[in-house]
Amino acid sequence: MDPMNPLPALSATEITSDRLRLRKAHDTDRDGLIELQTDPQVRLYLGGPRPRSAVEQYLDAIGTTNITNNPGTFVIADKTTDRLIGTLVLDRRSADLPGHVTMEGEELELTYVLRHSAWGAGLAFEAATAALRTAAAELPDQLVLVVTQTANARSLKLATRLGFQRMSTFEAHDAEQTLAVANLYSFKAS
Repeated sequence: MDPMNPLPALSATEITSDRLRLRKAHDTDRDGLIELQTDPQVRLYLGGPRPRSAVEQYLDAIGTTNITNNPGTFVIADKTTDRLIGTLVLDRRSADLPGHVTMEGEELELTYVLRHSAWGAGLAFEAATAALRTAAAELPDQLVLVVTQTANARSLKLATRLGFQRMSTFEAHDAEQTLAVANLYSFKAS
């Protein structure tokens, strides 16, 4: 990527759907953000739970509200209660990481994590669809990646439901990863 001509990023700061609001972080999200990083079930395919003290120190150092400073980075909140359900990021996958479909890398990548209590209600699908539709309306057509541990059957099922096609596998973080791809414009609202 040319640093003088960066690839476009999602500029929306809030996205809503039927049940959700993707928004910037508030100070009141702190406990939820800590839970996401320390819950063994949530972190099962993400390197395991992080020590609570390390997460608290990190949030103290950067500030809870700064967690979503980067474009395309959101807290997923319940639309009615505004309670944090999870986080979602639609940003560029660094070229130095494995798992790309272009020689240059830097494709859009969708990542998300939800509190365990929010699993199984279709909220990840709803949040991802809302973010991808917003990006499709705002950005030029391009490839979007999902990378997850191959052992994470729930995440792979969601990627397939969203319309991502499995392209390849590779080793990273001592586990096999699956790379899935979709065209951004496939998410354009009709």
